[in-house]
Amino acid sequence: MTLRSAVDTIDILLVEDNPGDARLAQEALKEGRMSSRLKVVVDGVEAMTYLNRQSPYEDATRPHLVLLDLNLPRKDGRQVLAEMKADVELRRIPVVVLTTSQAEQDIMRSYDLHANCYITKPVDLDRFISVVKSIEEYWCSVVTLPPR
Repeated sequence: MTLRSAVDTIDILLVEDNPGDARLAQEALKEGRMSSRLKVVVDGVEAMTYLNRQSPYEDATRPHLVLLDLNLPRKDGRQVLAEMKADVELRRIPVVVLTTSQAEQDIMRSYDLHANCYITKPVDLDRFISVVKSIEEYWCSVVTLPPR
């Protein structure tokens, strides 16, 4: 059984401080073939508050997937990834690192912290939209995700 047969809508948490990239991701997901609900938070502190369902997110839905930028204010994506994968309640949520960094140390560190995949954001607008759509397609229709 795939997740798509179990639920009608896929919940995605996007942790992204660049409003332009967040808007592009929202548009790409609207155009996608899957029914998805995107929640955007702008820094690592807000991401962990959301994931831990702390005020003001007590009623937050646990995401099926997290799209995580690395270079964030207040708490960077590496710290968020480390905290998620160390937490029994959060570690099974797949994390796709979606960042501008092409640094080998960031790639290696992300995988060491158990990122599920690492994608460098394309600078080309059409390519960025295509990448977001392919992330949605892969994680929401090909992969069987763990139950929440």
